[in-house]
Amino acid sequence: MELLHALVIDPIGAIADNPEFLLEVVIGGLLTGVMYSLVALGFVLIYKASGIFNFAQGVMVLFAALCFVGQLQLGMPLVMALLSTVAIMIALAFVIERVVLRPLVNQEPIILFMATIGITFFLTGLGQLVWGGDVKTLDIGLPKDPLIIGGVLVNEFDLTAAAVAGLLVAGLALFFQKTSIGRALRAVADDHQAALSVGIPLKTIWVIVWSVAGIVGLVAGIMWGTNLGVQFSLALVALKALPVLILGGFTSIPGAIVGGLIVGAGEKVAEVFWGPAFGGAIEDWFAYVLALVFLLFRPQGLFGERIIERV
Repeated sequence: MELLHALVIDPIGAIADNPEFLLEVVIGGLLTGVMYSLVALGFVLIYKASGIFNFAQGVMVLFAALCFVGQLQLGMPLVMALLSTVAIMIALAFVIERVVLRPLVNQEPIILFMATIGITFFLTGLGQLVWGGDVKTLDIGLPKDPLIIGGVLVNEFDLTAAAVAGLLVAGLALFFQKTSIGRALRAVADDHQAALSVGIPLKTIWVIVWSVAGIVGLVAGIMWGTNLGVQFSLALVALKALPVLILGGFTSIPGAIVGGLIVGAGEKVAEVFWGPAFGGAIEDWFAYVLALVFLLFRPQGLFGERIIERV
């Protein structure tokens, strides 16, 4: 309480007297940023491979978490529920490609974007119909005890989530760089027509990338669901992923990670330093103001490709 009072009166002096507190805030923000990056990765994967901004990615996170926790509540073993949910997300990718994307090949990007909005409402309604609208507690045994490392308080769950996200990113990097499918995905991302001309099946690539995005959504859903509970407001996490994408760039996997770290740490530090002056809750909108600044001065993001039109 004394520290909070000091932050209101003299934030710089209070932090100078308590550097461990500043370090706790920054570390907590960085670990939260990793969670944002998990959601942003799904957006990046689909946009890179198809040029579609998938508005439904947030609901895919929610839908995967609902399927997972719903099967656990029915008594299914953890591993079986996980594998079954992966199969559901892959099947969902096949349905989306066949029913939604294939009829809209070569249509304007805005039409494909509107189609993903339709997918959003469909998955929201389907999830509520099958699993209900109640908040569901998800506990898969992840540690949640606080740890004190070098005098700094760190949440053990945040460390675990960051480690899982790091392994996932490393796996995706190896997948894109070392496998033939990954190279085909990068070829499609660079030029659809050139990829088709050398025999890369575009429709198969779309199924693969939507499947991978669904699995990434499942991991994000488990992490966020364990932390906040599986509820329909979980889909709103995608809104915080938008500033992450603007900062990092819509086509960059490293950008999604760096953007998430900047947003996570920035909003926590802003809440501590400037929150009292604005009446609190500054972290709810800080990321969007930061994204607006980037749109004004570097619209392609930190890692995005600069678009040059010659006339």
